[in-house]
Amino acid sequence: MTKLFFPTKEWTLFLDRDGVLNKRFIDDYVKTPDEFVWIDGVLDSLRIFKDIFGRIVIVTNQQGVGKGLMTEDDLKLVHEKLLSDVNKAEGKIDKIYYAAKLKEENSIFRKPNVGMALIARKDFPEIRFRKSVMVGDTYSDMIFGKKLGMKNVLISGNDINLARNAGLVDLHFNNLKEFANYILKK
Repeated sequence: MTKLFFPTKEWTLFLDRDGVLNKRFIDDYVKTPDEFVWIDGVLDSLRIFKDIFGRIVIVTNQQGVGKGLMTEDDLKLVHEKLLSDVNKAEGKIDKIYYAAKLKEENSIFRKPNVGMALIARKDFPEIRFRKSVMVGDTYSDMIFGKKLGMKNVLISGNDINLARNAGLVDLHFNNLKEFANYILKK
């Protein structure tokens, strides 16, 4: 595989949450800290990324809030656990951005729309989207990255997703640890 980019401290890493960092529930949502389960190798990967990328942010659609299945306070507790675990593992997440609206509402903040990225750049003016990587596991993640001119990394063991996202994916790995190992080999 040919390396398509060489991230440095000038680069920003945008990460989706469910299915990339933690185990995704099919037709359900992570509603409590106890339901948040890390995917193997993710915390090690975040420690590696801390030394490579200048900024690391999470951008996550969380319509479970919009559906009334959980509150924003519930979501904040989940994210507090996430950040605590990352800090204990000596990794880094600069900030978590989430979109709680329903898909049907077509909020500018909900991926594939770019509102969360625009807020991130307002919070961290050094962010340059052309020097950013979007790591996600869905079509909307890849559209989000493409709209902003980012490099896109698809995390999925399912080659059907790769075909579906043809033209949107710069790199494809089965999990975040494979991507971290790939970056280390530069």
